[in-house]
Amino acid sequence: MIRVSTLKQSGLLCLGLAAALLAGAGRPARADVKLPAIFGSHMVLQQGQKDRVWGWADPGEAVTVTIANQSKSTKADQDGKWLVTLDPMMVGGPHTLVVKGKNAVTFDDVLIGEVWLCSGQSNMQWDVASTYDAELETRTANRPKIRLITVPQVGTQEPQSDFNGKWEVCNPETVKSFSAVGYFFGRQLQETLGVPIGLIDDSWGGSACEAWVRKDLLAADEAYKPLLERWEQQEKGLPEAMVKFEKTLASWKEAAEKAKAEGKPVPRQPQSPEEALRGNHRPANIYNGVLKPTIGYGLRGVIWYQGESNAPRAYQYRALFPLMIKSWRDEWKIGDFPFYWVQLADFRAEKPEPAESDWAELREAQTLTMSKLPNTGEAVIIDIGENKDIHPRNKQDVAKRLARWALAKDYGIDLAYQSPTYKSMEKDGNKITLTFDHVGSGLEAFDVRDPIGFAIAGSDHKFVWAKAKIVGKDKVEVWADEVSEPVAVRYAWADNPVCNLFSHERLPATPFRTDDWPGLTVDAK
Repeated sequence: MIRVSTLKQSGLLCLGLAAALLAGAGRPARADVKLPAIFGSHMVLQQGQKDRVWGWADPGEAVTVTIANQSKSTKADQDGKWLVTLDPMMVGGPHTLVVKGKNAVTFDDVLIGEVWLCSGQSNMQWDVASTYDAELETRTANRPKIRLITVPQVGTQEPQSDFNGKWEVCNPETVKSFSAVGYFFGRQLQETLGVPIGLIDDSWGGSACEAWVRKDLLAADEAYKPLLERWEQQEKGLPEAMVKFEKTLASWKEAAEKAKAEGKPVPRQPQSPEEALRGNHRPANIYNGVLKPTIGYGLRGVIWYQGESNAPRAYQYRALFPLMIKSWRDEWKIGDFPFYWVQLADFRAEKPEPAESDWAELREAQTLTMSKLPNTGEAVIIDIGENKDIHPRNKQDVAKRLARWALAKDYGIDLAYQSPTYKSMEKDGNKITLTFDHVGSGLEAFDVRDPIGFAIAGSDHKFVWAKAKIVGKDKVEVWADEVSEPVAVRYAWADNPVCNLFSHERLPATPFRTDDWPGLTVDAK
């Protein structure tokens, strides 16, 4: 990413220069036939799909693409862009893909298999080298049928058409810096299906959902007007903000030097306001700089791990997240491809009493998305978080729960894949009986005999911890002596809930509430 100093120039002028340079970088110089980095040696093309191949050449130049006994020809348009669509191919390879115009480009060791996009924020970006058992995991990563490519983090308001990256064969060295959830997911698929797997990692730690969405889609909805206006004001106020930042930076340098001299921890360097405008929260920044160059590449589906950055605006996420998914599907033009995400893990300190929680509200927003869009699914990991670390090191189980969705829904493997979910409630005196869907072979309480993690309330909206008992394959009875006329139940409704309800297949019950009382983030924009 290009950095432009604004110490002696207008921040807006320099920001414009940076955008122009980035935009230029996204339009490769023509003359020779050229393809974007998403195509290359060692890549995996999606089986059974009409895969698109595209690039640039001189306007009007004839271009021919050849692979696996098929050849497709076209001509570059007046802007020098060309695209061909390959006939669906069967699993196999290695093949050689040749693109000929006035020159020839050859890609070797091309496999045909299953391609998945691995996207989200830091818990998807978290690499294999930083997980539990990293030494063992990397040593066993000689897996030539798994191929990896990572898209660099470029934040910009200008749509990009290319990026700096390349496909690599999975081995102990290349896997270390790759997405752990992505790799473990791909490994499970490859071991189960026996086909080549291509994994595209475009995650960006700390990113907000709105940064992954086209700006015009957000602007078309009044609900996102305050969000967009905040960023517009931030851009307009950049020159003044840079003056203040330079003073803050000078103070930080003095404090840093003093801390070093005294052997104390150095305070974190303040972020430049200009850097924030090129960062991972500004609407459309990641869509333009990271996602856009990959749109159209043949894939089976997407796995997603994000939401932490949007928790303060969890109610907004109820619409924002589905909007993002739908917009990606619309642009890829391959139908409602599978989109599976990880629900937020448990995090932060445990609370002694039932309380409101923005993280619980974000989890609810994620769960609601399954009822709004087809071919979606949620991996619940409320049991494997770490209260002092927002990045749980156990990425293996996260990936397995995502893989269950794909293997069952997309590859016809008969296995449990969805966590138990709340279906209905029935009141009888001071007790409420809850019925669940997707319980597999039945519900069970882990570690102790009876379920924990339930809270119950009357019409006063005051929740207290409840006693609970499994009373059937798919039913749990809940009550509390303090509540004689209960009207609502919540389960695992906290930042870091203590809860233990599972299916016999060891899938944790999905956190839920039976009420729809306004939460902490109901008015957050």
